[in-house]
Amino acid sequence: QVQLKESGGGSVQTGGSLRLSCVLWGRTFDNYSMGWFRQVPGKDREFVAAVSWNGGNTDYADSVKGRFTASRDNAKNTVYLQMNSLHPDDAATYYCARNLYRYTSSTETDYGHFGQGIQVTVST
Repeated sequence: QVQLKESGGGSVQTGGSLRLSCVLWGRTFDNYSMGWFRQVPGKDREFVAAVSWNGGNTDYADSVKGRFTASRDNAKNTVYLQMNSLHPDDAATYYCARNLYRYTSSTETDYGHFGQGIQVTVST
């Protein structure tokens, strides 16, 4: 059984930074790409970033390009999301997800497992 656990969320001021981490248990980690999604109440969950199985390729939503960086450490079964220059529009519940495939995807249905989510709050 695959389990994903996010950590590192919290509250920051506009312009601040956070680094989210997500550990995977229960399955081989390095055969699959990993992604990050976010959701605010009343809206659909949206793609944020993805990193391929070996970390060689990344993909980002236009709204976070140049500010967020996705990476992974396969030795630690962990994926990261470094978030810089945060602004209130970035406030959401963030979810990590394991893809069904090796290569990056922004399509939610390509992901078979999601974590429980972690809250990020950005104040003005």
